[in-house]
Amino acid sequence: MRVRGFKRMVLGVAATLVLPLALTVVGTGPATAAFNPAAFDFWVDSPVMGPIKTRVLRAADGNTDRVVYALDGQRATEILNGWENDTNVADVLASWNINVVMPVGGESSFYADWNSPSSFFGVPAGAGSSAANTGSGITEALGAGPGKSYRYDWETFLTNQLRWALRDRLGFNPNRNGVFGLSMGGSAALTLSAYHPDQFSYAGSFSGYLNISAPGMREAIRVAMVDAGGYNVDSMAPPWGDRWLRMDPFVFAPTLVGNNTRLWVAAGSGLPMQQDLDIPLGASADRIVRGSPLEALALANTRAFQVRMDTLGARNVTYSFPPVGLHAWTNWQDEAYRMIPDMSANIG
Repeated sequence: MRVRGFKRMVLGVAATLVLPLALTVVGTGPATAAFNPAAFDFWVDSPVMGPIKTRVLRAADGNTDRVVYALDGQRATEILNGWENDTNVADVLASWNINVVMPVGGESSFYADWNSPSSFFGVPAGAGSSAANTGSGITEALGAGPGKSYRYDWETFLTNQLRWALRDRLGFNPNRNGVFGLSMGGSAALTLSAYHPDQFSYAGSFSGYLNISAPGMREAIRVAMVDAGGYNVDSMAPPWGDRWLRMDPFVFAPTLVGNNTRLWVAAGSGLPMQQDLDIPLGASADRIVRGSPLEALALANTRAFQVRMDTLGARNVTYSFPPVGLHAWTNWQDEAYRMIPDMSANIG
C-alpha cells in the first residue's frame, strides 16, 4: 500500500516537472571551469566511444588502495566533471586519503550501455544543427557528437577499460572501490554497485531517480534528456524491456540487499538552502524554479526506493533527507560532506 502511494506521488510530481523542464530550453551556457591543477587528465580508449578523458586526483598520503569514482549529472560536459567544476568535494576526498576518479562526459547517458546511438525518427547523427552547449537540447537533437555519432558504452567503460587502466598504469586497487553521483549519476552509482559488486563495495546516490519504472517517470526522463543535449530515451533502452528494468534501482533492490553493498541514499526537500538565496535575485529565482520540482521528483523516487528496501529487510543503507536542498550543487556538495566518513570506512 505504501509503495503504491509513493508511485501515485511520483506520477503527480512527474506531471508538474514538464513545465519547469520546458523553461530550461532557453537556459544559460555552462559554468566557467573550476580547473584543479592538482588533478590530471587520464585518457583511456573505449572500443566503442573512442578516447575518453577522466580527471584523477591522488590521495594526500599517496596510497593506491582507496579509490572512489565521482559520477556527474545529466548535463555533464566534455570539459570537466561537475564535482571538480562546481564543488571542492574532490579536494576533501583527497584530504581523507582517497583517490578520486572523475569521468568526463556522458551527457544524459545515465552511464549505461545504450541500445543504439541517439537518434530521432531514424535521422542519422549530424543531419541537423551541431550546436552544443546552447542550453537548448532541441537545437542539438539531430546533431552529431557524443552518444549520437556512436553508441554510449559507459557501464562497460567504467567497469572494464577504465578500471584496468587505473590498475595497470597507476597501481590503483580495482576492488572495493566507492562510487557516488548526483541525479542520473546517483541512479548509475547504484546500478554499477549492483552488477559489479567486486569493484564497488560502496555506492552513494544524491537526488537519484531510483524508481524509473513508476508511472510517468519514463516520459519525465524523456523530456529531461531532450532538454539536456537532445538525447532520445528510446535509444538508451526500449520501453519496459529488460535493459530498462535492469537500470531501475527499485527493480534490482534485492541484488543490492544480497550483495550487502554499503549504500548512502539521499534527497533534499526541494526547499532552497541559504546558499541558494545568497546569490543575485534573478539567479536565485531561476535556481528555485528549476531545482525545486526536480528535487521533489527525486525525493519521491528515493522515498519509494526506501520503502522497497525496507520491505526486503535491508540493513545496509544510510538515508539522508535534509529539510532543505534543491536539485543543485549546493545540496550535493553538503551531502557529500555528510557521506564521506561512512564511505571512507567501507572502501579499500
